[in-house]
Amino acid sequence: MFRRAPSDRPEPLTCRLAAGRVALEVAGGSVVGHRYPANFDVLHVDPTLPFVAVVDGMGSGEGARVAGTTTMTTLVEAVRGDWPTVGAHELRAAVADARSLVRAAGARLTELTGCTLTALLVEPDGEQVWLVQLGDSRAYRLRDGVLELMTVDHTAAWLGLLHGWYRAGSAEAARARYQLLRYVGHPDNPDADLLAVPLRVGDTWLLCTDGVSDQVDYHRMREALAGGDPKRAVRSLLTSSLAEGGEDNATAVVLRVRPGGVEGEGEHP
Repeated sequence: MFRRAPSDRPEPLTCRLAAGRVALEVAGGSVVGHRYPANFDVLHVDPTLPFVAVVDGMGSGEGARVAGTTTMTTLVEAVRGDWPTVGAHELRAAVADARSLVRAAGARLTELTGCTLTALLVEPDGEQVWLVQLGDSRAYRLRDGVLELMTVDHTAAWLGLLHGWYRAGSAEAARARYQLLRYVGHPDNPDADLLAVPLRVGDTWLLCTDGVSDQVDYHRMREALAGGDPKRAVRSLLTSSLAEGGEDNATAVVLRVRPGGVEGEGEHP
């Protein structure tokens, strides 16, 4: 199920699932923040499949809402329809469908219609995850105490810092931070990054929109994830984003990999 958070109470959705040799504990939540009148992030925590996703609508109008809802609905329906044979081909096809639908919706609107997309799908045997990435929402992995960013921001800022066009923290880098080079709804229909990453017991994964990654620093993020409780970690990350100014909608999903398997059951407070 996916939903928009109706308030700024960071009370996460939770579920426990099995994927082959591993058990997964998942929690996700979203807050509006202090800047925007509504939440244009969209969160998905699947109650039966090992699949989570976050979407961040661009702007704060109807285009953002339509792009986010269309993209998430399309991806969720595709994953559920193709399960359990969901791989690179099926995920690329789902993203292509989302791109087409968002572009068509944008043609009927008079404003920017686009969104970011970051999704994580655990294969049925629990051996690896697929990451799908378009835009600047992110996926992190905490393994053996090291928190790593697993995705690349599709922004002019990332490209400029990589090639030394400007310094980190400069005004130029700050302006380029919001120049997205790839997103769902882009007129050039750019491809998503698709990564296959081995899964290991003890891993903790975080998917988040830039309302979290821009406002919660590395050390606080790592501390929240290191506690091992996904629900508590999500609550901590969202509370921190609000405490740091709440300058954007903020959404986070945390997935903890444990040994063994459990019966899939959803808990939706």
